[in-house]
Amino acid sequence: MSVEHAAAAAGVTLPQYRATVLGDALGALGWVGSGQPAKVLPYFAQAWADRDLSEIDHREAFVGLASQTSGAFEGFAEGMYERLCSPEGWVAYPDTIPTLEALRAAAIPIALVSNIGFDVRPVAKHLGFDHLIDHWILSYEVRCCKPEPEIFREACLRLEVEPDEALMVGDSFADAAATQLGIRTFLLPHAGPGEPVGLSAVPSLVSRV
Repeated sequence: MSVEHAAAAAGVTLPQYRATVLGDALGALGWVGSGQPAKVLPYFAQAWADRDLSEIDHREAFVGLASQTSGAFEGFAEGMYERLCSPEGWVAYPDTIPTLEALRAAAIPIALVSNIGFDVRPVAKHLGFDHLIDHWILSYEVRCCKPEPEIFREACLRLEVEPDEALMVGDSFADAAATQLGIRTFLLPHAGPGEPVGLSAVPSLVSRV
């Protein structure tokens, strides 16, 4: 969770044990990647509900969540949010780029459809695959989120394909909502940072659409 990076940004030196304690406490609150449900308080509940529709709400929601961390130093919540949005704070699955390159070689257009409240293009550039994405359908830009059908419909429009000609690749039940439009959907299993996630199967699946 990069607690050390947040501490460095705030000018705070943390012993390793305290960084671990803060990271565990933040994870228990439902921080990104923890797998835990978010503990949302009333004062930022509306921002949390709209976090993927607005950059302002996204910041308020995640800073509010991190602010609940017991024993946190001054600037912790803001530092964790900045790290969340920083390209350096992200790691791509190792089968991401090979899969995208295989699709590009086969002349298959690619749209990245994401529920996100900030611009992830710099993240993709830092990770080395921005040039392999043809269209970006980011929820805060198109003002709708998965599982709403409109966001999948927008992806098909930009790709210039019919829903039954597309394949949605995702990792959540919100992604599976694409099936409501007749889009075939492949849900990936959970994988830890640096582990293959099953993307290598995608090119063969696309060829069957």
